[in-house]
Amino acid sequence: MQADNDKKVSDHLANERTFLAWIRTGIGVMAFGFVVVKFSLFVKQLSLLLNKQYVVQEKGYSPAIGIALVAAGAVTTLLAYRRYKKSEKQINDNTYQNSSLLLTMLTCFIILASILLIAYLIQSI
Repeated sequence: MQADNDKKVSDHLANERTFLAWIRTGIGVMAFGFVVVKFSLFVKQLSLLLNKQYVVQEKGYSPAIGIALVAAGAVTTLLAYRRYKKSEKQINDNTYQNSSLLLTMLTCFIILASILLIAYLIQSI
């Protein structure tokens, strides 16, 4: 009986560590989104500092991509909490089933955002 309890404690602690890793990922994605939003401002200031003529496009993609990344980070955090609570219940009921939906969704979104950023940077050259 003690071994079963020890295993559940270990499983719950692992679930918490996984949840905290997802929280860090969500914060990282939001921070990256903030940087992307401010990217055009940075380029403009850098060009002024270097006395180079660079026109920042008024309708650039970086604000939209950055805002989408911040939203993705927030959604990641919410889905991580949902996954944490679901895993907690499954551990308690001895019915745990792995799910990679959150990982798949975040990976696809980051790849899409990366492609859009690469296209934006190539267009800016």
